[in-house]
Amino acid sequence: MTGPTRRMRNEELLLARISAAAGRWHLGKRRATYAGAAHTAHAKALWNRGIRGLLTFVGYGRTSTPKVRDDARLDLYVHGMTVAVQGRIHVVRYDTTSVFRTGTAHDSAHVDTVYTLTDVDGERVELRGLPEHGDAAAWRSEIQRGVICAQLPRALAALDRGERLDFGDIWLTGEEVGCGEAGVRWPQVRHLRIRQGAIELDVDGTWQGLGSEVSEIPNVFVLRALVERLGPAGGR
Repeated sequence: MTGPTRRMRNEELLLARISAAAGRWHLGKRRATYAGAAHTAHAKALWNRGIRGLLTFVGYGRTSTPKVRDDARLDLYVHGMTVAVQGRIHVVRYDTTSVFRTGTAHDSAHVDTVYTLTDVDGERVELRGLPEHGDAAAWRSEIQRGVICAQLPRALAALDRGERLDFGDIWLTGEEVGCGEAGVRWPQVRHLRIRQGAIELDVDGTWQGLGSEVSEIPNVFVLRALVERLGPAGGR
């Protein structure tokens, strides 16, 4: 079997395994596919040559020790995603995953944004890319949209039942939002923003820090959607 033919066969087998995994976890229709490399030195070389938006992956095992991979594929579906890393397939569902976002500024214009997600087995998968350019902006936006659509209605229903929701150190009830022992009532809250890696609330026109870093908050975009929905601007 020649090299190209063998590579094509391997790609077909991988696609079949990805499709089977997506089917088992009822991810629905495939929406997009992205390929990437995980060697940071390779990524830096490509960046220096002017190639933007490189998608990179790092797989994590149960020992939480990062293992850099040189081959990866991301497939986005209606209800989640698959991440294939050197033949292993991680399945992530939007309705159950926790997404942590971190960013490292290389200079004033470029921020290396990392999404760390939990898969259906409780393991972590890391997606790394430059969100301001190329494909990274697309998959980052799609992940946010999918997680919000899957988790926001459930969160609102829990609040309606009188439950309390926790996003790291930040908590919400149907009446208040706060951190630790301090809380403010929803009619006082206008907006939430992320500034220099910290989370702040606009309370009666004054921005106040919650004492939490965005990297410590799971699904921070769901938290932001809740604040926008429950504050005065949301009209709920």
